[in-house]
Amino acid sequence: MEYRRMGKTGLQLSVLSFGSWVTFAKQIDDGISDRLMGIAYDNGVNFFDNAEVYARGESEKMMGRVLKSKNWERSSYIVSSKAFFGWRGDKNKPNQTGLSRKHLIEACEEALQRLQLDYLDIFFCHRPDKNVPIEEVVWTMNTLIQQGKILYWGTSEWSGAEIMEAHMVAREYRLIGPAVEQPQYNLFERYKMEVDYSTIIKNIGMGTTIWSPLASGLLTGKYNDGVPADSRLALEGFDWLKDRTLSEERIQRVKQLGSFANELGTNLSALSIAWCVRNPNVTTAILGATKEEQLKQNLEALELLPKLTPEVMTKIDEIMATKPVSPQY
Repeated sequence: MEYRRMGKTGLQLSVLSFGSWVTFAKQIDDGISDRLMGIAYDNGVNFFDNAEVYARGESEKMMGRVLKSKNWERSSYIVSSKAFFGWRGDKNKPNQTGLSRKHLIEACEEALQRLQLDYLDIFFCHRPDKNVPIEEVVWTMNTLIQQGKILYWGTSEWSGAEIMEAHMVAREYRLIGPAVEQPQYNLFERYKMEVDYSTIIKNIGMGTTIWSPLASGLLTGKYNDGVPADSRLALEGFDWLKDRTLSEERIQRVKQLGSFANELGTNLSALSIAWCVRNPNVTTAILGATKEEQLKQNLEALELLPKLTPEVMTKIDEIMATKPVSPQY
């Protein structure tokens, strides 16, 4: 396993990590999650990602039960949670969502209870909140750090301008700004990581914990001939993800990339994940899995990195045709 420092912080994250979105408490039970987290940990994974909204809090409870039973040294692993959406779904009342001081502090307390932890290593603002002054958000996160309830705070799916505003406020009031961003990044979603955040990563030193390196499974090839009944895109309530993910053009490009992966002597999943972490600005790529063989296959992506020469990367760009164009000034 390779470890990378999270931006300019001293925190070291395994370049491949393990997340619970969609899978925990929706597709897998305690027994499977216990085995998957064990396989990940034994292979050097030290970062486990979660959020209040995942399975309406049940995902955090499941991960908490697994961590309790594992009895790993607390200093050997990193756990994150996120706040914004709340965990009650359509039963959320005012102040049970968003980034107000009230919700952030209460969401942090609730996450700690569900995960059965004394502190969170990383606490993310899961989306920007247009209704809350950025000063309130930065002050609140700084307070949680001072209280020892979180060690680092970050953003998820914020724009480059919003992240910079948070850093400007932190600098003005001598507070601790966000150290990490969690964006979607894969062969279909490249603009934020490669264009919007490029200046911030260079000048501020933000780390990135990227999600959906396999584009919700599209880059595994399993949707090439339809939607399998046991896949996440077949889950009730995830029609929005299915509509956003699947298109005939995308599937054709995935088929071409799969043929190229075969030429390289590897599989489509490993190639897609390796492509993500070949970007030095990616601190870690969060994996999601429901089966042991699936996770083991994804962890093999690191062995592929030496094969990703400039020529191979160019060929991938030609197949996918998704490389963003940076503005020229």
